[in-house]
Amino acid sequence: MNQQTEQALQGRFSVPLSASRRGARLARLLAVEQLREWGLPMDPARLVVAELAANAVVHGRVPGRDFRLTLSLLAPRTLRVEVTDARGDQWPSRAGAKGPEPGESGYGLLLVGELADRWGVRSGPVPCKAVWAELDLGPDPGHSP
Repeated sequence: MNQQTEQALQGRFSVPLSASRRGARLARLLAVEQLREWGLPMDPARLVVAELAANAVVHGRVPGRDFRLTLSLLAPRTLRVEVTDARGDQWPSRAGAKGPEPGESGYGLLLVGELADRWGVRSGPVPCKAVWAELDLGPDPGHSP
């Protein structure tokens, strides 16, 4: 059994991806497959993955370095999406509605903030940073109260 398969069985999926548009697209596709395997709803998780992966490629890219997508199931019924990139020196702004209007880009984290129940940024491992978002999935549809 490979490491990714073993992690998926434990409610964790993690994979390095190239810091390119293709890598960002692959992050979304792999997330959809993993959510399907876990029997979880696709939305809004796939949108959160798409935004965080796109940000890693556009704002967190360091030539020759990958980014990492990690999906984790937390109890009770919370999905954590985490994207780690190589630009630990450049953190996203949490200005949101109080800050100046974004230009042509800059709406990704506003969307993540609307879709996720919580999101944030953490440092490490050096020289990286991880942007994470948590989605509360609600009651398990397979179990009645």
